[in-house]
Amino acid sequence: MQKYVIIVAGGKGLRMGGDIPKQFLPLKDTPILMRTIQRFYEYDSQIKVVLVLPKDHFSYWKKLCDDYSFTLPCQLVEGGESRYHSVKNGLLSIKPQGEALVAVHDGVRPFVSVATLQKTFDTAEKYKTAVPVIESVDSLREIVDEKSVARDRSKFFLVQTPQVFSYDVLINAYQQAYRTVFTDDASVVESSGYDIKLVEGNRENIKITTMYDMKIAKALVE
Repeated sequence: MQKYVIIVAGGKGLRMGGDIPKQFLPLKDTPILMRTIQRFYEYDSQIKVVLVLPKDHFSYWKKLCDDYSFTLPCQLVEGGESRYHSVKNGLLSIKPQGEALVAVHDGVRPFVSVATLQKTFDTAEKYKTAVPVIESVDSLREIVDEKSVARDRSKFFLVQTPQVFSYDVLINAYQQAYRTVFTDDASVVESSGYDIKLVEGNRENIKITTMYDMKIAKALVE
């Protein structure tokens, strides 16, 4: 079974308050995006990585690879106007020979565990879809008719990446026109008529989007 991962790294770092996009910021002398790519190769040295970046980030990424002697192979693909379009661009660059699994992962999630990767790929191979989630530890309230209503948190889960699908399922789902409700790949696939299989993720698999997240990431690295 061929395995691919589309790593989406289109962030411009605005929530970090700096000029360097967050995926390129160093964590203990290694940029976040490189740590993310390394984790997938730790899981499977034969996996094929498709890295989706804004076109004007290509040269900066290549310079970073030279500066850090980073040689793990990645196919660069230009991103689109939204995450949906970026994933679709990456997906269209994949030409598998036979059956394949395709993961889609946030470039700023460098702490996904190898165990989580194993579970998601194994589950997707069996059920065609697999999405890692973690339980909510906070109480939940929903605004209904301008009033807040308590909800049973045991029925809600926090969604992570990578979200893994059979290639056929994913390419079929991305034939749909873009809609604002498509917040992740699972929502795209579900909209095309497929059930989403959930697997247990790992809590440290955080998405680094703010300076607070960066502090947590530095602590995890240490």
